Amino acid sequence: MIALLSAAMLVLPTGAMAQVEPAGDTGRAPQRVRSVTLEGDEKCPVAQGDEVVVCSRLNPDEQFRIPKPLRDSAEPAAKNQAWTNRVATADQVSRVAGGLPDTCSPVGSGGQTGCALAINRAWAAERRAAEKNDSMIPGGR
Repeated sequence: MIALLSAAMLVLPTGAMAQVEPAGDTGRAPQRVRSVTLEGDEKCPVAQGDEVVVCSRLNPDEQFRIPKPLRDSAEPAAKNQAWTNRVATADQVSRVAGGLPDTCSPVGSGGQTGCALAINRAWAAERRAAEKNDSMIPGGR
């Protein structure tokens, strides 16, 4: 068993050294990589000399839209919200902490009754946020 392991250890480095070959014809990276975004019927430009040209075509419907990662308009931070929102949040938190009815809390006798109500509120808030986000974007979906 030890002889087999010793033989394997001797063979492995030799195999790794034999695999080292230049990457490509010259063995060096291109001097310039150019990324081009095409619109309409434009054609991809021809590479000149030692450069690589990468072309991508833009969907005509998305041409003048805000990129998807920048479209989301999240809620403002708590420190930037109005006092009425802060008071409403504090009121809701204190209701849940006290286990009052319709609060979906594991504490208190009536806390379990509000779980369906809480799920419906969360769904409605998510839907309102999506509609608000779509209405802020011209032609939003």
